[in-house]
Amino acid sequence: MRGGFAFRSSFVYSVVVRATAAGVRETRIEVTDNLDELLSVLPPRLVEALLRDAALPALLEVVCDLGRVPEARFPDGVATLSEEPVSRDDLDYVAARVGQFNKDNRAGIERTLHRISALRNRMGDMVGVTCRVGRAMYGTIDVVRDVVESGKSVLLVGRPGVGKTTLLREAARVLADDLDRRVMIVDTSNEIGGDGDIPHPGIGHARRIQVQAPELQHAVMVEAVENHMPEVVVIDEIGTEAEALAARTIAERGVQLIATAHGNTLENLVANPTLSDLIGGVHAVTLGDDEARRRRTQKTVLERKAPPTFDVMIEIRDRDRFAVHHDVAAVVDRLLRNAPIQPEIRVRRSDGGIDVEKPAALPPEPSPRGPARSPLLRVFPYALRRDRVERAIRSLQVPATIADSPGEADVVLTLRAIAKKQPRRLREGIGAAARIQTVASSSPGKIEQALRELFDLDHPHPDQDEALREAEGAVIEVIARRRPAELAPRDSYLRRLQHQLANAYGLQSQSVGREPFRHVLIRPAGA
Repeated sequence: MRGGFAFRSSFVYSVVVRATAAGVRETRIEVTDNLDELLSVLPPRLVEALLRDAALPALLEVVCDLGRVPEARFPDGVATLSEEPVSRDDLDYVAARVGQFNKDNRAGIERTLHRISALRNRMGDMVGVTCRVGRAMYGTIDVVRDVVESGKSVLLVGRPGVGKTTLLREAARVLADDLDRRVMIVDTSNEIGGDGDIPHPGIGHARRIQVQAPELQHAVMVEAVENHMPEVVVIDEIGTEAEALAARTIAERGVQLIATAHGNTLENLVANPTLSDLIGGVHAVTLGDDEARRRRTQKTVLERKAPPTFDVMIEIRDRDRFAVHHDVAAVVDRLLRNAPIQPEIRVRRSDGGIDVEKPAALPPEPSPRGPARSPLLRVFPYALRRDRVERAIRSLQVPATIADSPGEADVVLTLRAIAKKQPRRLREGIGAAARIQTVASSSPGKIEQALRELFDLDHPHPDQDEALREAEGAVIEVIARRRPAELAPRDSYLRRLQHQLANAYGLQSQSVGREPFRHVLIRPAGA
């Protein structure tokens, strides 16, 4: 009994007693909403109106805007709670009974999942409030429980209000309580663990770390891993490049990630330059003439540039229908090649049973096979510095050596401008089996690029992953602490990648020092 009234705060949604052949367990779904706690912060005249409404158990939110009549919103419509407009006293009544509002203008009620969001004028005064009902649902995860328990990193997407956060909360509870895993929740808006210092029991024995301000979420994500040794990290609403980068850093340390992101489908993320890194990232690749003919494509194609941060993606299409992509890397590759994709569909029936529709067998993609290559390719640098070509060969570790003359070469490497003119010496001296590979300029980077095209390299530089991980960690540190970070010495190719990464996050970078100790220094923007 609180505020002079009492209300039942939980109910059973459905009960299921069977197990499916697919191994997906079926259990009851129980909803706990602590609705009496939300009613206790509303003005008494609004509470009286709500208690008279038979649809109260389905309440979504109460909206109070200064000078307007208060409204209660339900799944099937809106009800006016009073003909008397909302006053400042009404807003002050609510503000005095909830937790402190953060920078995102959100507050809550301690140990509940209700969210109180403020509207403010230009002076910062509250002129409206949205009191949203938060419900802990037990049993919703059973449709995809086997995926969550697999140990793979799982990304949840879906439209707002479809139940992503609810599923995230129960995933944390199941992994912590049923599997005894060390689970850490990064709770930016207190929507997973509820408001206050003591989290809502809906997260079970999972621990949670709160975030002081939304812009610090990426730094707290890394802090959670470095300071608390979790086996699983749970994150709601990854929405910035810095957060996507922090997620990749966590996954590369062997920690399971369960997270949500802005977007409805996998295709949304592929087209989102900010978040595409979550599914491996997309970049344009220029193919050589021979390779383009072999693939029967244009010379510029889109390809996945790295392993995805998340192994599995679940599209929550509605509360009872899920589309599961079990191999994100393979799905993204097919999508970029305009090949058909088909997820596994899981549906909760009205009787609580679960139907699993396996995807039909897709036609295999053609397995492109490149032309046979000589075990050791002989390269002759024409009008290019021999030492730069040798250094590029060592840097890329390609099977090539320098030929003494064009007649002995398999490939003649020269400037594009010279090749267009076709000087007589080059045309007459080239061997019958040799081909000409051109470079735009004589810079080391352009020479390396030409060699990569020449060898159709699908694998990165042997130290590329390590160099990018180091740069990613430095970017997070520079953004969070606003101070420069120095990286380890690298060759010119890897330094260029590190510069590109820093520039993508709006940071400044420069190469400092002398070879072989030349390295990248990353600084905050404007520093």
